[in-house]
Amino acid sequence: MMDRPTIGITMGDAAGVGPEIIMKALQDPHIHEQCRPIVIGDAKFLTRAERFLQTGLRVRSISSVEEASGEAGVVYCLDMDLLPGDLPYGQVSPLAGDAAFRFLEKSIELARLGLIDAICTAPLNKEALHKGGHRYPGHTEILADLTGTQDYAMMLSSPKLKVIHVTTHIGIIDAVKSITPERVYSVIRMAADTLKRAGYSDPRICVCGINPHAGENGLFGYGEEEEKIVPAVERAKAENINVQGPLPADTLFFRAVRGDFDIVVAMYHDQGHGPIKVLGLEAGVNITVGLPIIRTSVDHGTAFDIAGKGIADELSLKEAVRQAVELAPKR
Repeated sequence: MMDRPTIGITMGDAAGVGPEIIMKALQDPHIHEQCRPIVIGDAKFLTRAERFLQTGLRVRSISSVEEASGEAGVVYCLDMDLLPGDLPYGQVSPLAGDAAFRFLEKSIELARLGLIDAICTAPLNKEALHKGGHRYPGHTEILADLTGTQDYAMMLSSPKLKVIHVTTHIGIIDAVKSITPERVYSVIRMAADTLKRAGYSDPRICVCGINPHAGENGLFGYGEEEEKIVPAVERAKAENINVQGPLPADTLFFRAVRGDFDIVVAMYHDQGHGPIKVLGLEAGVNITVGLPIIRTSVDHGTAFDIAGKGIADELSLKEAVRQAVELAPKR
């Protein structure tokens, strides 16, 4: 049991479903067999969630990672105690937004010191984050900034489909402008390297086009595929990466789900997110690729409309923890 990786689970926005999905997920004894989970957040919100969930788990507040032994039945929380106990559920709060940032900042510090092996993040609320003084589009950009990472990508993973994105949180017009052969090649390279580390001997990668029908030889668009994607694919092929494309997105995702490819390179946010979310929000996991630390996340938001009701689904968090364990460096 001592070789289990230590996984830091950030609470996210305490006004959302983060505390309750953490408590529900940590009921599963298999998680404790796989890893030593430590929640980085505010212990009183885990206790508050326990009152209406009645999981039978004990919440223990700790001040250092070393205090957590990782046995089932106990939820260890590195308690930062940043929030008032009467914070209402389901409301945007600058205090909660700032606290969510501080929880993540602390987890990054712990990971860089080697005290935890990977980070798994519960959702934060972007509006609360901004009102709390942190002008980031989301978790991914915070992680990149605080680790000094320039070249990174968002990867979404579900049991039937994996997608990695060339662009993410920018408008569609800006996204197309920002796509370059260098960026497309870099994302193909990150996809190959990530899957190889996860045990794929020769990952099968396919790249989406930008335009309908991948441009159909210039019929649609202004030659973006030939200018921005083809050189990157050819460069990757020259390095013996098993990659195809650009191919039409309208059929490519069907083929990937069927098993023809191991991962799809999507050009922009909705092109990649839509197919994953159609397959089921509860199974999707968000992985930031290219960081010096391992980070996985649920692929859903704070769900303010159901926060505090005990009905939020914890399956995405459980899968995120499982993938954090799988990707964590072996000691």
